[in-house]
Amino acid sequence: MKVLYFHQHFSTPQGATGIRSYEMARRLIERGHEVCMVCGSYKGGTTGLTGPFVQGKRRGTIQPGFEVVEFDLSYGNADGFLKRTLTFLRFALHSIKLALSENYDLVFATTTPLTAGIPGIFARWLRRKPFVFEVRDLWPELPRAMGVIRNPFILWAMSMLEWLSYKSAHRLIGLSPGIVDGIARRGIPRAKITLIPNGCDIDIFHGSSAPWRPACILNTDLLALFAGTHGKANGLNAVLDAAVELQKRGRTDIKILLVGQGALKDSLVEKAKNMDLTNVVFHEPMSKSRLANLMASADVGLQILANVPAFYYGTSPNKFFDYLAAGLPVLNNYPGWLADLITEHECGFVVSPDNPQEFADALEWAADNRDELLRKGRRALALAKAQFDRKSLSNLFVDWLESTCTLQSNNSNRELTK
Repeated sequence: MKVLYFHQHFSTPQGATGIRSYEMARRLIERGHEVCMVCGSYKGGTTGLTGPFVQGKRRGTIQPGFEVVEFDLSYGNADGFLKRTLTFLRFALHSIKLALSENYDLVFATTTPLTAGIPGIFARWLRRKPFVFEVRDLWPELPRAMGVIRNPFILWAMSMLEWLSYKSAHRLIGLSPGIVDGIARRGIPRAKITLIPNGCDIDIFHGSSAPWRPACILNTDLLALFAGTHGKANGLNAVLDAAVELQKRGRTDIKILLVGQGALKDSLVEKAKNMDLTNVVFHEPMSKSRLANLMASADVGLQILANVPAFYYGTSPNKFFDYLAAGLPVLNNYPGWLADLITEHECGFVVSPDNPQEFADALEWAADNRDELLRKGRRALALAKAQFDRKSLSNLFVDWLESTCTLQSNNSNRELTK
């Protein structure tokens, strides 16, 4: 079958963002299918296309069976709300045209943004194509809980789009237990929903032969690494508060490295400077291969989010699974399904939200108990291999799409013979 795959923020491993869609597409191709990936130009991402845009898009094959259509729609996490919204809507409009004109057997769309589902809705109802919708975050539940969007009309419109996307999809994928539950609360039968969380790219992150650290971080220092977006949802003020506590305690041997970009990065850098935090280092985003080499020299991975209850079971952060794949113990600062995993498998630390003393205590323990820290890291890698290996999860993904296409084809044949 040929899959028309919509992911606005798609990137290959050469980019500095998640590669779930890249790996899922590759597995489809390995199992004999074709993929046409439709995306925008995500800052920090790399689509694999280098030619010029012609009439607002460029198109090419990046691997045999793997075609990419990239719209000239730049997007970054630091963009303002209005700019982001307009970019989302423009992408949806361009995508509808493709959904109505391309030759394909199944349409697949993944959030965020929620508007990614719009071409799938058109494909389902106007072309009667099988439609699978992947939900990475519950919208508008998360922005409402964070207070990012307060306008009741916008929230209502997003809620209606969410409902229509779910109802239009023949099947759905949720990336966390809370997301699966959230889809079901909208009246979708459980049989139409499956859980396929983000996965661990063990081949990329484990066994690096070229570990490195920024020059200002000594090899003897405990290195706690955060690699991800610096935005409101990430709650990185909690990291700076812990750094203050560590500095008060005189733990100059513990360094925190924040890698990434986002709307709040400049303010975080300024805050750390004003607080004279010599134990916090900021770094620009980097490719997966370079990040893997950095993780090979790190001691702890930081899984940090703002203390919003909707996050507890309703997110599936890439960085958490990257840490596991690298064999890094994970320090998590909020309750939920990831905290439960860490506790059950003894592969890191779970600290209370908004508690810099407890956060600092965990890092001090890590610095003072290196042998046990290594054992936690080995358990993290074991968990990655046992439950979250990308290869296994991508096979489940392909199975789900194949069976959806077969089921809808059989249903259509039965209707024709009536």
